[in-house]
Amino acid sequence: MSLRSFLRASRRPRGPAHQNLRIILGYVGGIFLLVSVFAILFHVIMIGVEGRSYSWFTAYYWTLTVMTTLGFGDIVFESEIGRLYTIVVLVSGITLFFVLFPVAFIRFGPWLDARLRMRAPRSVPRGTAGHVILTAYDEMIAPALIARLERESIDVFVLEPDADKAAQLYFRGVPAVTGDIDLRATYEALAVASARMVVVNRDDAVNTSTILAVREAAEKVPIVALASRDDAVDVLQLTGATRVLALRNQLGEQLASRVKGMHARVVQLGEFHDLQVAEFPVHRTPLAAQTVRDTRLRELTGVTVIGVWDRGTLLPARPETQLTSSSVLVVVGASEQLDELDALMMIYDVNPNPVIVIGGGTVGAQAARVLKARGVPVRIIDQSRFVCSVLAREFEHVHQGDAADYTLMQEVGIAEAPSVLLTTHDDRINIYLTSYCRRLNPGIRIVSRLNEERNVASIHRAGADFALSYTSLGVSLIDSILRERPSFLVSEGVNLFSVPTPASIAGRLLKDSGIRTKSGLNVIAIQEGDHIVTNPPPSALIPKHSELFLMGDIDQQRAFEKAFG
Repeated sequence: MSLRSFLRASRRPRGPAHQNLRIILGYVGGIFLLVSVFAILFHVIMIGVEGRSYSWFTAYYWTLTVMTTLGFGDIVFESEIGRLYTIVVLVSGITLFFVLFPVAFIRFGPWLDARLRMRAPRSVPRGTAGHVILTAYDEMIAPALIARLERESIDVFVLEPDADKAAQLYFRGVPAVTGDIDLRATYEALAVASARMVVVNRDDAVNTSTILAVREAAEKVPIVALASRDDAVDVLQLTGATRVLALRNQLGEQLASRVKGMHARVVQLGEFHDLQVAEFPVHRTPLAAQTVRDTRLRELTGVTVIGVWDRGTLLPARPETQLTSSSVLVVVGASEQLDELDALMMIYDVNPNPVIVIGGGTVGAQAARVLKARGVPVRIIDQSRFVCSVLAREFEHVHQGDAADYTLMQEVGIAEAPSVLLTTHDDRINIYLTSYCRRLNPGIRIVSRLNEERNVASIHRAGADFALSYTSLGVSLIDSILRERPSFLVSEGVNLFSVPTPASIAGRLLKDSGIRTKSGLNVIAIQEGDHIVTNPPPSALIPKHSELFLMGDIDQQRAFEKAFG
């Protein structure tokens, strides 16, 4: 049975439920029969006593308006018998709808509620294999991960112990299954032994018992656990998790890697085969105001420019592409070539002033630690007195106050700072502070965290140079573990991924394939066997049975799938 069939399936009532259903159907049938009898008598009295004739539709209309006490008065009896009959119909309606109906609702309401809970399945379809199991439908990771896995034709099921919540998710189209989260039988019903992965994404204490239950049912299934605290990482690993992701710390590390401080430096994003993908800003380097051709980076270091970021927009790395002070080059090359590039860039953009971190929570604190370890001075701003007192034990310059305070921002050195890192939990505040910091220092590099992907465009319009969300990072890491490939998260919503060459463009020249025009994706490499051509020119031939390495966002991936399959 397919996942779509699973979502359409429903359980039939059994046992006592049959009797309850018959009673409800009998109640509804009795109402219809009574209304029909009253409508017939309406005809008899109108024709036989008062000499008037109405249609059957009018007879039912009169009966229902009288029984429900609406009584519009547009049709009335004039005879005593007719008026007596009207009283009988009215009293019957009051008794039926205002006495018997509420009693029936109280009688069968709990049963109907139970039927709703029964609609949430307690097992996956027989024969299910190669699927992914989520132990919670959180609003951050689960929706985006389910959407990505469904695009890749990977079945996914969500475990929800609360039957009511499971039913609600099920009716919303989420493939939810209900069952006790810490019982072996639950995971056996989920066919965990044949699952491709289990993602444990509740709080640390529940995750521990969940991992133990999963391991009882399947010893070898990969388990990815999301940890909310540092001290839970080792516990979850010892319990049986294959990988533990401390996403907030990793988000802080990713954001810190994009922060510019002291010197220009190359940030490695990932690798495929023996090649590395990296990026670096050209701000305050001789590369600003040049074209990609004029940089001569390939001649000097051997690296190949495959893309150019400019305030959230990924531009193709054409020879004539113009660089600006806000541009960030995405390059590919061997490790030693990136080392040469790093050494070349280190002599530029010397700015000894501290980087400003706004927000001292888990993400901000971890980012500050990474910067401190790199020898970059840091100043932290947070509104909480308690948070500041904790951070003051680890960092020298911690300031309590509102980052929107002009005096405070001048005190921490916003005018001379090379970068500002925004890590508050509120996207609206981060967008506001982005615009505010850009006004205070037009040349500063602004790096920000986000919670919702829909705010990416807004924060870039406000002036951010780089933005990354907890959701995108989590989905990218889980997907890379699932595929057993390195994670490539170039920016918020933009990834480096590979696909087999579609038959419709195999054997064509790259310029004739329509990949760029139909999807907007950048082709950064073509692999045929062990041979890889990076940053292929428009005249490159796309061989049959090859693999394309593409860079772009989700919408562009969908456009590619629609155009080429």
